[in-house]
Amino acid sequence: MTGPSITWETLDLHTAQPFGIARWTHSVYPRTLVTLTYDGVTGRGEAAPNAFYGETRGTVEAVLPILADAVQDPWDWDGLHARLSARMPYDHPSVKCALEMAAVEWCAARAGVPVWQLLGLSPAPLPESSYTVSIADLDDMRRQAREAAARGHGVLKVKLGTDRDEAILTALREEAPHVRLRVDANAAWTRTQARRMLGVLDAADVEFVEQPLAAGDLDGHAALRAVSGVPIVADESLHHVGDVIALARAFDGVNLKLAKLGGPLQALRALRLARAHGMSVMMGCMIESSLGIAAAAHLAGACDWADLDGALLLADDPFTGLDWQAGHLARPAGSGWGVERRTP
Repeated sequence: MTGPSITWETLDLHTAQPFGIARWTHSVYPRTLVTLTYDGVTGRGEAAPNAFYGETRGTVEAVLPILADAVQDPWDWDGLHARLSARMPYDHPSVKCALEMAAVEWCAARAGVPVWQLLGLSPAPLPESSYTVSIADLDDMRRQAREAAARGHGVLKVKLGTDRDEAILTALREEAPHVRLRVDANAAWTRTQARRMLGVLDAADVEFVEQPLAAGDLDGHAALRAVSGVPIVADESLHHVGDVIALARAFDGVNLKLAKLGGPLQALRALRLARAHGMSVMMGCMIESSLGIAAAAHLAGACDWADLDGALLLADDPFTGLDWQAGHLARPAGSGWGVERRTP
């Protein structure tokens, strides 16, 4: 019998409206869908490159031919990780994620079970996901918050990192007084700005603040954490599973994203490591199709928080099958990831 066949295609996914964070605003997101076929069974993965972590559409398409044959026996997860790490020790995590996702789904499909069950995870309900209010002019951000709350979203995550952050937070709390509110500064604040914002976060009853300072400023985050009444969660500071240990002194929690950690198995390793170091855990996402979101959802039941709205922000999600009731995502059903490609 020949080995697994790996194929891929890159699609441009479009957000329903421009999606802005402190570093940039985009409306188009290239995503590469990977398919593993072996012995009549298929597994699928998604590469969601992010330039902050050194990946683009071009790097994904250049690296996939180099890494694809690392998938040999789909059941050999340790061997797959070792081969990927030997060839590209720290780079190209979204490509590794897509290949690992495909191998894991192949195994679940072969076994006829959902991935969460294959991995021995609890069938507990998923935490309610936040819905993101992205950076725009103040009236538009008000509209985003108002409309999301009207649709029943009970948790909003507000992107900050502007010269008007206090006004934004005050306005959004006025628009949605009853939602749980989270803040994501995307590493944009200085230490002085972050200290000044602590009182604002408290006044707005913010649940936690994500990545207030630059990714490498662990001392600054540790000092901020010591005086903050709001938990501080790492995102951009977390690039690799092993980073969790160093982050434990500076952060209360970590945001795990499959595309930046190298796949669902690596995210599960990071989750368990964070728990061992007394940290809270959020399952997060990039702007991804429902395929990538489904993979994260299979792990989210083991987390404290969820931020899995990436596919909800799209105008052209190529997959269907996830069951959303406002911010409540049902655990994916069926074998594998539990989503299917839309028919043209």
